[in-house]
Amino acid sequence: MTRGQFKILRRRIAGVDAVEAATRHSFPRHSHEQFGIGLIHQGAQKSLSGRGLVEAECGDVITVNPGEVHDGAPIGDAGRSWRMLYFEPTIVEAAVSDIREGSRRCCEFANPVIRNAALAARFREIFALAATVESDDQIVRWDELVLTVLAEAMHPVPPPEAPARVPASIATARSLIDDDPLASVTLADLARASGLSRFQIVRGFARATGLTPHAYLMQRRIDIVRRLIAEGTPLAEAAIAGGFADQSHMTRVFVRAYGVSPGAYATALG
Repeated sequence: MTRGQFKILRRRIAGVDAVEAATRHSFPRHSHEQFGIGLIHQGAQKSLSGRGLVEAECGDVITVNPGEVHDGAPIGDAGRSWRMLYFEPTIVEAAVSDIREGSRRCCEFANPVIRNAALAARFREIFALAATVESDDQIVRWDELVLTVLAEAMHPVPPPEAPARVPASIATARSLIDDDPLASVTLADLARASGLSRFQIVRGFARATGLTPHAYLMQRRIDIVRRLIAEGTPLAEAAIAGGFADQSHMTRVFVRAYGVSPGAYATALG
């Protein structure tokens, strides 16, 4: 269940992953397919994402939206510790529909760092339940807290006044990966499809997505692997099905992004 000072708890609630960590590790840019909400337990960290550069201290609630590219590094030499809950989007969508009385207007975590003692206290309780829930009365309390926490932490997404438009050439290159993340694709292929030079692709892709083409491809593939493991696919098969050369390659990418090994993730789901 552990790798170093990372621990993913046994999944007790469908679609919800609970993670504990205490580390000086600096995460490279990556993203999650899930909504994430957590709490800095000790120390402090800084991170950069589409919502800007932020710092979070002990007692701060931290959040991440699906597909949001971000990194993370400790502030100071002592590292930091945190606890996180990752929710599959369908769970959040159902909760938001209840909160908004049937409205399907899209919601997201608007603030990457929230300084609110009451919300932090509710998160501590909801995390404890995620790690121990067994009885029906605990499930009722879990449902109450999920609705309360999300109602306070999430906000409707306003229609953008001037939506940032990805250049058509970069969109074409990105679609080449999105359409088939398992296909063998080179930088020359992306350049040829977009009509740009290889250097222009690297620079433009990073500006538009927050990731280089290679990092974007690896992220898409590791997303596939995570879903396959959640479905019970053996690790070696998940590695091949996810487009990796072998299980060790898959493991390196998975650990670099998420801090835990694919094996630890599979054990937690079991």
